[in-house]
Amino acid sequence: MILQRSRRCPLALLLVVLLAAIAGQTDGQKAANLNSNQPACGGKDKCSSCIQTESCAWCMQPGFKGQSRCFQANSNQCPEEFVYNPRTDVQILLNKNLTLASTGYAAGGGAAGYGGGAQISGGSSSFYQESSSSSSSSSSSMSGSYGSQYSAGMSASSADIVQIMPQSVKLQLRVNEKHNLKVSYSQAGGYPVDLYYLMDLSKSMEDDKENLSELGDKLSETMRSITSNFRLGFGSFVDKVLMPYVSTIKKNLNEPCEKCSAPYGYHNAMALSTDTYKFSQEVKSAKVSGNLDAPEGGFDAIMQAIACRQQIGWREQARRLLVFSTDAGFHYAGDGKLGGVIAPNDGECHLSPLGDYTHSTEQDYPSISQINQKVKDNAINIIFAVTASQYSVYQKLVGQIQGSSAAILSSDSSNVVDLVREEYAKISSSVEMKDNATGDVKITYFSSCVHGPEMQTSKCDNLTVGQQVSFTAQIQVLKCPEDPRDWTQTINISPVGINETMQIQLEMLCACPCEKPGSIGYQEHSKSCSEHGTSMCGICNCDENHFGNICECSAMDVTLKNGNDASCRADNNSTTDCSGRGNCVCGACECFKRSNPEEVISGPLCECDNFSCERNKNQLCSGPDHGTCDCGRCICKPGWTGSSCACQASNDTCMPPGGGEICSGHGTCECGVCKCTVNEQGRFSGRHCEKCPTCSGRCQELKDCVQCQMYKTGVLKNGDDCARNCTAFVPVGVEKVEVDEHKDEQMCTFFDEDDCKFMFKYSEQGELIVHAQEEKECPPKVFMLGIVLGVIAAIVLVGLAILLLWKLLTTIHDRREFARFEKERMNAKWDTGENPIYKQATSTFKNPMYAGK
Repeated sequence: MILQRSRRCPLALLLVVLLAAIAGQTDGQKAANLNSNQPACGGKDKCSSCIQTESCAWCMQPGFKGQSRCFQANSNQCPEEFVYNPRTDVQILLNKNLTLASTGYAAGGGAAGYGGGAQISGGSSSFYQESSSSSSSSSSSMSGSYGSQYSAGMSASSADIVQIMPQSVKLQLRVNEKHNLKVSYSQAGGYPVDLYYLMDLSKSMEDDKENLSELGDKLSETMRSITSNFRLGFGSFVDKVLMPYVSTIKKNLNEPCEKCSAPYGYHNAMALSTDTYKFSQEVKSAKVSGNLDAPEGGFDAIMQAIACRQQIGWREQARRLLVFSTDAGFHYAGDGKLGGVIAPNDGECHLSPLGDYTHSTEQDYPSISQINQKVKDNAINIIFAVTASQYSVYQKLVGQIQGSSAAILSSDSSNVVDLVREEYAKISSSVEMKDNATGDVKITYFSSCVHGPEMQTSKCDNLTVGQQVSFTAQIQVLKCPEDPRDWTQTINISPVGINETMQIQLEMLCACPCEKPGSIGYQEHSKSCSEHGTSMCGICNCDENHFGNICECSAMDVTLKNGNDASCRADNNSTTDCSGRGNCVCGACECFKRSNPEEVISGPLCECDNFSCERNKNQLCSGPDHGTCDCGRCICKPGWTGSSCACQASNDTCMPPGGGEICSGHGTCECGVCKCTVNEQGRFSGRHCEKCPTCSGRCQELKDCVQCQMYKTGVLKNGDDCARNCTAFVPVGVEKVEVDEHKDEQMCTFFDEDDCKFMFKYSEQGELIVHAQEEKECPPKVFMLGIVLGVIAAIVLVGLAILLLWKLLTTIHDRREFARFEKERMNAKWDTGENPIYKQATSTFKNPMYAGK
């Protein structure tokens, strides 16, 4: 046993050492991360601006001696009793249970169905989850539980039906913190439905009107099979009674077409009612009218049908459907100018006691965005029932209007009942969450819908009646509004097309209580502020005659330009004292001390330092041998230059080995390295810009003489011309021309008049020496006549082969046909000498009843 222990001890000791090293490294990383994040908090000089920075806390300790009162919340730089670090807080104010699908009973279990101010605190629950550790301690569980469990209750009326829970929540949230709020939805069975049928009664819709009047009872029966609480209404429209929409000739104003009524903009024929017989009669009695242009004034009718809630009879607790039936397009904002109407549509109700639109000729058509806003404000689902020719147009319109859909109507509207039933099924089986959050608040929705993976979405499809689905609304305050009155907002989250909401009373944590009179930590004429200021949140807010950290400086003793601490600022536009790196004490800056004693912040406004200069190879100003840092700029020592003192001041390294100009005269010396230039001759390269691969050199000059002397070709091929003009050199013939880079030779390549390639090289080391290729590289000659004759012969042979093949195939076919004919003739059952279709003139019959007597 002793031996075994002695063997195990070194292993155990080694393990302990490794764990300690890892722990030390982790702590060091945490400290490094903390220090790296510190400046984000350290630059805040007020409690309100501090808590508006993510993960920052404020120290209210009097006489605080730390570097900054605003610090990382988990850094323990301040005694806990003086730390102000507001956390997310959530309260459930109203939590009615979801209504059961079949009986109208309540589902859930939240605080007796009405949750009067249930408090959420600590931990985590199945309904609320915190997204950050800083807020998890105050917003995750609640007294009472509610979810998908069902409990029996009293039968609910239409006003008591609940499809979204909870209904009211109070939320306190800091800037940039995210809070996950879970919202449950379930479609209740028997939910009231209001269906308003808005029909185009231009002449082309006459047969559709007759069919609709006959289908009124069937439409009502279909909807009553979905819900017992159903109401039906009817309205019609044509267009503005103005040119060029409608003919304004007196005769046409009374009867624009045969058996037509006078044109009109919009008419509410029947408010929402349970009387289906009246619906059929109203549709049957409605007369068609006529207009001139193809588009209709349907947008005017939609706006009035939505805006006139009392006249139409829309109920608060009901799913509102507006069926828009037409076979034409639509006018929208701006088209009214054609008729002289320039006043924009105000989106208000303008119906006479008889149900006629009174401002049709006074206001322009509404815009698509106005229609969309009205639809969202009134939770209405529009079903565009249009003919096939207009379907593509309205399908695009659906993408611009929330909660709308489009379906193809038959030419005579005979399928309107099936269409409404199908579209209602699509609408009711889908739920999409919307909200009215401002730009300062961001809400992102997540859901797993029906047993699927959780993903970012605000819409779930294929839901059945009574099926519960949950959404997680991730709420984040992006920034505090400039107006403090906007720090408290009411946000409504609701399903599209349903007039039920979850109300969130949001309070943005943008200010500290200690900055308000009457709170702890707020004291006017405080002794800690030399009785010349107000102590708030541990710092002093001095009166107009004093300044300083504790209001110890008097304006009578220090001349200031614009009041408090102006002498500690760079100019009148600056709002930061001492460049944010020091404290202003009686009109003078006291710069902060760095943890590294070698790093110093200096300057009258703390604008300078000796540690923020440019670095080279991670060394400040390339190291102490090259230069020093002074006020953010490197001061180089003799012999060195450059922004980081990394370059030698002399140009010795840029001089060619054999002497000459800097960079061979083809570049500039930068930091001891030649930067070659590009000119009309070409691009220079090499360490000393001595090479120019793209330069033409003397190749063109030597070309003619090389041709005439070496190959007896070219413009100087005449012997006298060549001898007279080419005396400077005689080319040396070589089998293959190769350039020796060490001898500074230049390669030249050309093609002559016979398309032959010839190459030569030259060098000028004291004298001109030219080496030329002995044999030119010429392309092989092509025998064109042979190619032409070959092509002709090939064509002839192919033609003969095709003829022979055709003849062979026809011969074989003829022989097969003749053989088949012979075979059929041999198998004939009649005498070939007689006519097979001949029939005797007499016929003989035998009586079956005759016995031969």
